Amino acid sequence: MKLLIAFSLWIVLIVLQEQISCYFLSISASPGYYQDGDFVIGGFFSLKLSGRHSKNKFTSGNEYNIPEYVYIDFTKHYQHILAMVFAIEKINKDPNILFNMSLGFHVFNADFTEMKAMKSSMVLLSGESPPIPNYSCRPEKTDKLVAVIGGISTGISTQISRVLSLYNVPQISYAPFDQSLGTSVQLQSPYQFTVHTAALYQGIIQLLLYFTWVWVGLVVPDDIRGELFLRDITEEMMNHGLCVAFAEKVPEILGENTVNRKRFMERFSLTRVIIAFGDTYSLLALPVHTTFYTTFHNVWITTSDWDITFYFQQPISYKYFGGGLSFSDRMDQILGFKDFLKNIQPRKYPQDIFIQDVWIILFECPYLIDHEARQLSQCEPNGSLSTRPLHVWDMNTSPYSSKVHAAVYAIAQALHEELSLRVEGGSLDRSALRAPLPWKLHPFLQKGQLGRSSNKENIVNKEILATEFDIFNYQSLQSGTKAQVKVGEFVFESHRVQHFSINEKLITWGKYGKGIPLSVCSQSCPLGFRKTPVEGKSFCCFDCLPCPEGEVANDTDMDQCIKCPEDQYPNKQKNNCLPKIKIFLSHEDTLGAVLVSLAISLSAFSAMILGLFIHYRDTPIVRANNRNLSYVLLVSLMLCFFCSLIFIGQPSTVTCVLRQMIFGVVFSVAVSAILAKTFIVVVAFTAIKPGSTLQMWMVTRLSNAIVCCGSIIQVCICAVWLGTYPPFPDADMHSEFGQIILWCNEGSTLAFYCVLGYLGFLSSLSLLIAFLARRLPESFNEAKTITFSMLVFCTVWITFVPTYLSSKGKTMVAVEILSILASSSILLLCIFLPKCYVILLRSGGHSRKKFFK
Repeated sequence: MKLLIAFSLWIVLIVLQEQISCYFLSISASPGYYQDGDFVIGGFFSLKLSGRHSKNKFTSGNEYNIPEYVYIDFTKHYQHILAMVFAIEKINKDPNILFNMSLGFHVFNADFTEMKAMKSSMVLLSGESPPIPNYSCRPEKTDKLVAVIGGISTGISTQISRVLSLYNVPQISYAPFDQSLGTSVQLQSPYQFTVHTAALYQGIIQLLLYFTWVWVGLVVPDDIRGELFLRDITEEMMNHGLCVAFAEKVPEILGENTVNRKRFMERFSLTRVIIAFGDTYSLLALPVHTTFYTTFHNVWITTSDWDITFYFQQPISYKYFGGGLSFSDRMDQILGFKDFLKNIQPRKYPQDIFIQDVWIILFECPYLIDHEARQLSQCEPNGSLSTRPLHVWDMNTSPYSSKVHAAVYAIAQALHEELSLRVEGGSLDRSALRAPLPWKLHPFLQKGQLGRSSNKENIVNKEILATEFDIFNYQSLQSGTKAQVKVGEFVFESHRVQHFSINEKLITWGKYGKGIPLSVCSQSCPLGFRKTPVEGKSFCCFDCLPCPEGEVANDTDMDQCIKCPEDQYPNKQKNNCLPKIKIFLSHEDTLGAVLVSLAISLSAFSAMILGLFIHYRDTPIVRANNRNLSYVLLVSLMLCFFCSLIFIGQPSTVTCVLRQMIFGVVFSVAVSAILAKTFIVVVAFTAIKPGSTLQMWMVTRLSNAIVCCGSIIQVCICAVWLGTYPPFPDADMHSEFGQIILWCNEGSTLAFYCVLGYLGFLSSLSLLIAFLARRLPESFNEAKTITFSMLVFCTVWITFVPTYLSSKGKTMVAVEILSILASSSILLLCIFLPKCYVILLRSGGHSRKKFFK
């Protein structure tokens, strides 16, 4: 019995000690904004940035103390609180969600101070300020707590979670998704609204590619989230041929200033386009350095997490940040929220300790300072938030407000499901209703679209099928107001399925922007030039070199020039390939026409001499020179002149074969006939000597045999040539610039030179015999003319070989034609012209005897 009494007294003392401790350590009122309900949701928001904090103490006469060193008031963030209030009011009006029970809230301003966030978390759990760990000074508040929403940054969310996770209280963070958040919290990480970071990266990449911004600067906060962004976006940019001009890490606004101002200025002058990834708080130090230490008008690409319009209260700030482009998650509009904001008045929410301070700033209410307290006076009580400028208030729902609103409904849905189970089990006693223990909501919260970060992996409860972004442009309207204007959108379904659209006409590029800015390290290489890398610099920095011969660049910034096809050649600018001109010796060319005229004239002249010889066939001069051989020689020479015509015109298979075969055979007949003539001169002189047994008929037959044998051997050579590797039409595309030389490839070069060599052999033999017979009696002086003609003939063809080999195109064909015509003309003139002179001028009326004398 004594033990029982002692134990009871011990319990009473513990309770009394707790109550006494709470009584002596508590202050007059909680610093938060509290509204009672059957269930209470905690909220941590950030409305100010202060250097040193003191207690907010409100007086009964609309007077309250202000914290010292208030640097910045984030009046727009008050919308986050209103989004929570609006959602709770709607839920409370619907009896079906919470079975006719109500939601309440307990809201704190954690500023942007992690220590204050942790302290506020302890106040929420303790019920009083200053807090007492593990004590509930006001159980009527703390026992109703079911979940918490907050904070606005990773650091604040982490500190809140360090406290709440000890009691397993669900926490939903409305900060930008941070996959490293799970590694910062030892126990349970808060729930986050999962986002597809790859979709954001791809949207930024598509925007850069659309405007051909290849030289881009990166600005990130100096934290782990900034490091991850630098790693991922740099990789994506490199994969798409984009370069990072610089990467600047911005320190925390209240932290140590580590920015090298000189380097900062130099870096920002490198490029016109800068990607800033971060939120309003983490990048607070950036405008300070940009506005006061740079004079470059950059275009900023950012996300809705960083509210550039916050800086528009200063005209100089808009000069630097106006014209920026922002990616914002496409959100469903909260029905009725804009009308709710229009009707907000301080008198409607007298317990809201935050609205008065916000209202003073928004409406610039005059105030009096009395003993460190501001006394409201002459403030516009019926003012509307819709009339406030963009830099202090935005009537459009911010992404943060949308997350807060969704978080309230996620908690309400989890409560609904938990209460539904109790109703089905029959354990819901409305007369003795108690809020469920907070950790009982975890299974229901995990079913929603919320995700958690852990040390091992990022758990996403629901796969995101498509991510949609709206692209906004910060601009100054004609009315003088500054606003965000939607100029495009980006829909990401997968890396292969993306939809990007933007309206350039709606975009303004800031106060000094006159058009789409250029953002390149090096100016584009024009047509006809290729890029060459600069040693020690990024691949986006390059020099431009003209394309080499035979290559073109038909587009700007080409890495390599393109070689023209064989049948084309580059123009002078080297930006296009033109079709090559086909070149051959045609009848329309001046040279071709002259050669045709000369060949026909010489053929006609040969025909005239042949006719003369036939007409005077019985004269002694014709009979003495073996008229049959003369006829054969004249006909072969006439054919030689005609065969040169085959060399003129576009080469074909037939003409390529005929020109060389006819040339070789006809010339062999002509030279064989001359050889026979030379032989006859020598043999005839021997036959007329006394005592000679050689008959003239035998000489005639032998001469005919010489002609036939000489010609047949050449025919055999040509037949072998034709059967093995005959000539064929070919095209030389490289010898002459811009031209295709059409010519006849001789096929077998050996066979071609065998034909020429055989002709040379016959010519040399004829020259030798004629040379040996040159001292015969003067009456038989034909040997002299043959010697001279063959000497010139051999000279022409000896000269032909090197000239032919060194010539190309038309010249090569012309050289062969001229050689044919020249050598044939020499034979015709030297052998037959003296005889024609004798026939026409000296043989008439004279006897043969006198002629020989």
